[in-house]
Amino acid sequence: MGKVHGAINERLTGFIARQPVFFVATAPLSAGGHINLSPRGMPGTFAVLDEQTFAWLDLTGSGSETIAHLRENGRITVMFCAFEGPPNIVRLHGTGRVVSRYDDEYGSLTRHFPDQDEARAVIVVDVARVSDSCGWGVPLMTFEGHRDLIGPYFSRKGIDGQAQYRITKNRTSIDGLVAYDYDPVGA
Repeated sequence: MGKVHGAINERLTGFIARQPVFFVATAPLSAGGHINLSPRGMPGTFAVLDEQTFAWLDLTGSGSETIAHLRENGRITVMFCAFEGPPNIVRLHGTGRVVSRYDDEYGSLTRHFPDQDEARAVIVVDVARVSDSCGWGVPLMTFEGHRDLIGPYFSRKGIDGQAQYRITKNRTSIDGLVAYDYDPVGA
């Protein structure tokens, strides 16, 4: 049976910290727009900041749907599933915002995460609803390890190459919404 919690309590924080992957769901306001569901899970990139706030280090990637949707409407749900051990699913619903690597607040937020030059932003979410449920339908799977691909790929590009990548690939969502347009042109 599902349970709604008033905050991200200590038990849920511990569960979240043990999960190697989480899923981010956002959607545009337009009924014709694409709903986005993205896996995340690089080690150390998720942090519970307090009982009503969490954040993750958003690494440069091939798309920017989450950023576009948050900029348009802020709606977001993050889900953690237990693939090992006792079954459980935790969902965190809230309103998110994007703090880009060029914003003043970025430095104070990145202290919660390991240094990753390929980061483009920190996503900060104010939680409106916290719930967990049984997770009986989630399969048991064995975790083999994290892939070490994104860091080396973007490290080879360097800071200027990463900015150029974002300028080329992250400016708009697949629906044409403004997404990651923070990099100075010609960076």
